[in-house]
Amino acid sequence: MPGRVYHAGPLYPTFFHLTSLARQPPENVRAVTVRERPDLAETAWERTQDVLPEYNNHGDVLNVYWPRLTEEQPDFQFHLVDARDGILARARTIPLRWDGTVDDLPAGIDGAIARGFDEGDANVLCALVIMVPTDLQGGGLSRIALEAMRDLARRHGLESLVAPVRPNWKERYPFVPIDRYAAWRRPDGLPFDPWLRVHARLGATILRPEPESLRITGTVGEWETWTGMAFPETGEYWFPRGLAPLAIDLDSDRGSYWEPNVWMRHDL
Repeated sequence: MPGRVYHAGPLYPTFFHLTSLARQPPENVRAVTVRERPDLAETAWERTQDVLPEYNNHGDVLNVYWPRLTEEQPDFQFHLVDARDGILARARTIPLRWDGTVDDLPAGIDGAIARGFDEGDANVLCALVIMVPTDLQGGGLSRIALEAMRDLARRHGLESLVAPVRPNWKERYPFVPIDRYAAWRRPDGLPFDPWLRVHARLGATILRPEPESLRITGTVGEWETWTGMAFPETGEYWFPRGLAPLAIDLDSDRGSYWEPNVWMRHDL
């Protein structure tokens, strides 16, 4: 995506957390792919490694495929950079096959990344993640990265952009089922969740909630390390930044978690 410059527009919430004071994005934001600038990949990881909560780095399925994105699909992984090549965002996507029906949607982000690598005949682009460094959040960079994803899909002749969206306020309501949460609206009719709202303002529509999108399992000790909590008995637990309850089974020494997402589609 050489020379692709994005200018700041209206401010929308960032991917994970809102800041109290909105910031203006830098001027002349550019999107560059990993193929074009492979030298930026390590720096981008360093700038964004603390954006996701630790538990999100341990997906049962996701971690099998994730390292292959930059190696095998470098044209579809990109970074937003400023005029001095400073990292403003890290973005990951994958082309996949989808027949356009709700029934044919992959089983969440796990199913999306598996389909993208294991099946051919890709006709849509699937957004996987946008990560904005914590010190730059609140300035509309996630929206700019989302626009860059749409442009990337167009440039490769793909029909649409789909996304298993991680709703960033769902962590405040972990015991509310995702189908109910996704249906919440503000008085102006836009989605209640800020990240769903960013997509909606760009014209995206909700296809369906996905209660079981990202599977993460581990021992009780691993979950205690990932969350900074103790789990003294078997049961369901809220944990920091979790979007749904964590199921702990002391007898089997197992913690099991399904992260919910919301499928959305951007027509191009």
